[in-house]
Amino acid sequence: MSLSVGIVGLPNVGKSTLFNALTKKSVPAENYPFCTIDPSVGIVPVPDGRLKTLSDISGSSEIIPAVIEFTDIAGLVKGASDGEGLGNKFLANIRETDMIAQMVRIFEDDDIHHVSGVIDPKADIEVINLELVMADMETVSKRLHSVGREVRSGDKKAILEESVLNKIFPVLEAGNLANSIDLNKEELNVVKGLNLLTLKPFLYVCNKKNGAHNFDETNDERWTELVEFFENNNAQYVFVDAGMEHELMDLSPEEKNEFRREYGAQDSGVDALIRACYVRLGLMSFFTTGEKETRAWTVPIGSTGPDAGAAIHTDFRDKYIRAHVVTFDDLVECGSLKQARDEGKLRTEGREYIVKDGDVIEFLHS
Repeated sequence: MSLSVGIVGLPNVGKSTLFNALTKKSVPAENYPFCTIDPSVGIVPVPDGRLKTLSDISGSSEIIPAVIEFTDIAGLVKGASDGEGLGNKFLANIRETDMIAQMVRIFEDDDIHHVSGVIDPKADIEVINLELVMADMETVSKRLHSVGREVRSGDKKAILEESVLNKIFPVLEAGNLANSIDLNKEELNVVKGLNLLTLKPFLYVCNKKNGAHNFDETNDERWTELVEFFENNNAQYVFVDAGMEHELMDLSPEEKNEFRREYGAQDSGVDALIRACYVRLGLMSFFTTGEKETRAWTVPIGSTGPDAGAAIHTDFRDKYIRAHVVTFDDLVECGSLKQARDEGKLRTEGREYIVKDGDVIEFLHS
């Protein structure tokens, strides 16, 4: 399943630096036929130490992780929704993604220019969000005008869509994101085709710099204001040091750890960012394992057995009979699938089974 995260933000906040660090982690595309072959797209593995453990148990020849696509969106500027700075093209690129990772700079460094001349992360977010909101307002306004004809003809789907759009428009008009509205599954489905920018999941990426004046480390009032914004908007955020990860990207994991110890630096946060995007998209992994390969499969949280099987092949959904399931922890404790079966830890589950993160599954179909 295709999962695309657009990295957005103002110019010179570290987007491309982060993207370059992420793409250094890229995996070959041949195992993921949905992936786009594009220089601005990186296919990045979701960090998951469980894969190596399962591979060791099964003696697998290959490990294939779950992946996410990251798309490097060129820097937005004020007025993008009116076409400033090729804004229409950039907004169209964001529209094609499943989620927005908005990067914001939270450090001062005289050698790195800021587009506004002042480092103010909350103000930066407000500029970006306003452009996205204004673009969505135009989309919703146009659709409200056109859907009116269908409503007058008595079309039930159009009536529901108009009702949802009338919920969304005043929220946008007040300068808020559409994802702040509590819409049910049916309501979301009727406006899905509009691909509203601010209806996508958001994750804020706070870019730090080792050795610089980082606002979160110095009790800076700008950090206090930013945290207040996050809390008031129930927003999720992570920290990264994009510059450090970029500098270290050609080093081995052991060399990276040695560098960080020497400079007293913490982890760059890139792995945490990738995992946070995976969770923010409402996704989880189940595993298949054997001598040929150990593989993580991506499915939405709450998937049934047949729905999860479809991630491998549609036959596992359409012709599903049952599945043999063992939890990751039970398999590790038992040491093998055979031992898990002997100890009664390998269960047989039917069509109604709700798959859990970390399940190791073998599907049976007709």
